[in-house]
Amino acid sequence: MEDLEGLRVLITGASGFVGANFTRFLVSKEVEVHVLVRKTSNLWRIESIKNKLNIHYCDLNEREKLKGLISEIKPEGIMHFAIYGGYPFQKETLKIIRTNFLGTVNLLDACMSTGFKWFINTGSSSEYGIKNEPMKEDDLLEPINDYGVAKAAGTLYCQAVAKRTEAPIYTMRLFSPYGYYEEPTRLIPYTILSCLRNKNVLLSNPNAVRDFVFIEDVMNAYLKLIFNTNSIKQGDVFNVGSGKQHKISEVVSLIKKMTNCTSQLNWKKIPERDSDILKVWEANIGKINSHLNWNTQYALKEGLEKTINWFKEHLNLYVGEK
Repeated sequence: MEDLEGLRVLITGASGFVGANFTRFLVSKEVEVHVLVRKTSNLWRIESIKNKLNIHYCDLNEREKLKGLISEIKPEGIMHFAIYGGYPFQKETLKIIRTNFLGTVNLLDACMSTGFKWFINTGSSSEYGIKNEPMKEDDLLEPINDYGVAKAAGTLYCQAVAKRTEAPIYTMRLFSPYGYYEEPTRLIPYTILSCLRNKNVLLSNPNAVRDFVFIEDVMNAYLKLIFNTNSIKQGDVFNVGSGKQHKISEVVSLIKKMTNCTSQLNWKKIPERDSDILKVWEANIGKINSHLNWNTQYALKEGLEKTINWFKEHLNLYVGEK
């Protein structure tokens, strides 16, 4: 990735799962990485590389402070991963809207003042809502929860600015990423950790479906976009998923088998989520395949194997609550 060396990149949400993976990757490629984090952020995912980062403490809703920071940094590339509301315990409606919508507005407005080579917003499959077939980028957005509404608003704002100004702004609409450094309360890491520790697994609806996509495939999708901005339309949105949905029961059973786990699987012991009612939660990845020549390199079993091995080697990071 010689083309990335020396590039000045700003990352929001660097303390989160996807953002931290990208932060670590870019640091390994000699990129000048600037991260925006809140003073209350837990930086455990990037603790070991903090000395290689330019860390700026700023909330995305501190509009004037943010504008000043961006004018100082002058990032050439912006990767916007900051979210709130992606976990069941994050239920504050106003905070969901402020972070995902107004935070995106403030960040993009500040970056527009200095200019950039690319601005990549991170969307969510929650923007789609209930569909009867694999979700396509031009489907009507019909979210069923506050998080989906706020993420859809952020995506639409980015599209509107891109169309109005012809600025290189894009959105990657993620389905269900999994892999290294994921939050321990999420399905896959929770199940892996429980199995490795021989603890019983408390689960929700076995028939709920998700389109799981491995973190290395996710990062490759963003890189494909970065190196192909000249051939795509400003404001374009791309689904990032595997193109195949799996029942939760299938994923959990696979993890149990792969870890030789003897723990008990206890279904319907935790509340269902709004999205558990969906019969179809699958990405149509035709657009990203044709426009960016991207497809997943890891089938579910392969991705889970790499994830399980990583967790075995990094159990020390998951002692106690993060």
